[in-house]
Amino acid sequence: MRRIWLFVLILVALIWPGLEALGQIDPEVRKLLQFGFSQPLQGASPVAGYAFYFVNEPNYPVTNTTLRLAVAPVYVDSELGLKSALGPNTDVGIGLAGGGFADSYFDFKKGKYHPSSSFEGNSAEISGSIYQLFNPGALIPLNGVLRLREHYAMYNTYGNTSPAFSLPDDHSTTAFRAGLRWGGKEPVIHPDLAMELSAWYEGQFRTDSGEYGFHDDRTLEEFSQLFWARGLLIYTLPESKQSFSVNLIGGTSIHADRFSAYRLGGNLPLSSEFPLLIPGYFYEELSAKSFVNFSSEYSLPLDPAKKWSLLVYGALADLDYLPGLSQAGDFNSGLGLGVSFRSPTGGWQVQTSYGYGFEAIRDSGRGGQTVGLLLQFDLQAEHRAGHFIPPGDPNESRGLIHFLQNMF
Repeated sequence: MRRIWLFVLILVALIWPGLEALGQIDPEVRKLLQFGFSQPLQGASPVAGYAFYFVNEPNYPVTNTTLRLAVAPVYVDSELGLKSALGPNTDVGIGLAGGGFADSYFDFKKGKYHPSSSFEGNSAEISGSIYQLFNPGALIPLNGVLRLREHYAMYNTYGNTSPAFSLPDDHSTTAFRAGLRWGGKEPVIHPDLAMELSAWYEGQFRTDSGEYGFHDDRTLEEFSQLFWARGLLIYTLPESKQSFSVNLIGGTSIHADRFSAYRLGGNLPLSSEFPLLIPGYFYEELSAKSFVNFSSEYSLPLDPAKKWSLLVYGALADLDYLPGLSQAGDFNSGLGLGVSFRSPTGGWQVQTSYGYGFEAIRDSGRGGQTVGLLLQFDLQAEHRAGHFIPPGDPNESRGLIHFLQNMF
């Protein structure tokens, strides 16, 4: 059943009428402060959270260029967009990124965190992208990306890393990505409206591949391939302000390893462009070579001014686990409740949440619990027009998720 749904999702995204194009640089001014934090109520795990300042500035530093910048305490991710560099609807992006913890690896197996085989990873990256818009003026943009990036990772031990554990060699990854996207989603906690059908491919070529770990029990693959697709709908009723979202994402891989595998779990919606959420689980607790993940959320205003809302959300996932990280049962699910507050202008939002993971393995049996906090300051709330952003990676947070490790 999982493979049938995955095939249908990828097929629909690929053959949707007129879908034969890539994307473009985000044309909107954005200035966002984001904070997210999640804490399990049982079981040991690393601190999970992010804090960053996101800026998108068209016509900066000169006309027809756009600067996109995400700054965390120990990581920076940037791209300079060159509008119409290869034609009226064909843009070019040049990216630089680097800093601490973007490639850190936290080892989970059967519901337990293993600090002895977890380690720190720092990185530097340069990328070049081509964005093209094939339906200028359309209500829903038809866009995507071609991207080539060179990523260099450097590893160090944490204080609890076992002396018997051999780190993977520092190495470079050359990655090529091709994607098709119709629609998109803004980089905010709760957009009022969004829809997307998209399909993606990424090939990753690594230098210095080989064995590492305890007595070389793990492998860094020389060539990994990822295929994933998403269908997303978010809608808010104009009068009542009740809101719902549905999100179906599926992926598969060839020769995935622990660095390229899909990692599911947690409830941090801005940890990546394609977060793989399951409430009540540790962040990135599960590792899969293929998966289908369905999530949904319903928001009900609680007061006449519609500033306070009750949130009910849940997720289901069916997995093919990465070899060596399997556990009993391919099916995992979670349910959550939350309360949110949004200022009258939309300039800031805060949300608290509680999640329960039904199949999460813990010392007391099945069932994991987490609490979370999300906070957003939108410094351009009164001017946002609802455009979309370029795609990110399905299974890494580009360093923003890891900086709290040094603070707690």
